[in-house]
Amino acid sequence: MHYVQILKLPGHDDVKLPEKMSSGASGYDLYAAVDEEVVLQPGERKLIPTGFALAMPEGLEAQIRPRSGLALKHGITSLNTPGTIDADYRGEVKVLLINLGQEPFVIARNERIAQMVFQEVPQIKLQEVDSLSETVRGAGGFGHTGK
Repeated sequence: MHYVQILKLPGHDDVKLPEKMSSGASGYDLYAAVDEEVVLQPGERKLIPTGFALAMPEGLEAQIRPRSGLALKHGITSLNTPGTIDADYRGEVKVLLINLGQEPFVIARNERIAQMVFQEVPQIKLQEVDSLSETVRGAGGFGHTGK
């Protein structure tokens, strides 16, 4: 079990902290900590505050992902999906939302805007070499395996 510290930021006492909506949920829903309603026009993107900060142990990251219901019903998604919160970041968690829908979307205080999933990050050491082993695929890139 990993313990993650969460700090509610000043001025956001009424904003809900992240929470799982069911016992089997992978992600914690995140709530908007906007001071007043924010209108996200079609094609527009905005950084939405959540009113909290985290302290995670090294070896963990928090991934910010879209809510499927907002994406399906309104075309609202997170622009840099998944967004990564590193273990050494101590600032406010914010969500970069974009409106890919055709109608303006209003974001109110305490509205669920995204979800946060915690992942373990393996320790990797990059090793520079002079050549790489051969594979059947080789350097085939985008669309290569979908012949």
